[in-house]
Amino acid sequence: MHHAERDIVEGMDVNYVKIYCSQMPGAESRLYGPPSNFLSYHVGGKSFAYFKTSDPEKWRFSFRTPPGTFLELTDIPGFKPARYMGRYHWVTVVNVSTVPEEYLKSLINWSYQKALSGLSKRKCLAIAEMKSQIELN
Repeated sequence: MHHAERDIVEGMDVNYVKIYCSQMPGAESRLYGPPSNFLSYHVGGKSFAYFKTSDPEKWRFSFRTPPGTFLELTDIPGFKPARYMGRYHWVTVVNVSTVPEEYLKSLINWSYQKALSGLSKRKCLAIAEMKSQIELN
């Protein structure tokens, strides 16, 4: 199987997940170089997802989950507790394209909402205002 063929399967590919995370209201991304080597997505300074950007774990995708979902997911092949973050209910997906699109979106949305809920009321209002401005245009 060629590399390009691996990107086109039943779930979302890496680029689609990057776009999806970037389009969350108020979301920003930051690329961390060596030694960390990851691409982080955050809202108001609170992380909600990240990709590993170096081998051997390149493009593994991590996000936060509810405690019950964490236990369910870590029993499924292809999911594992996120390194250093597992105790906070973060999981890593080895290959995002193996997860059904709508399910992965719902997991990302939960992680985003969890990050958003940790922000001050002022920051949440600013993000909501930014979202309504985008919707008007």
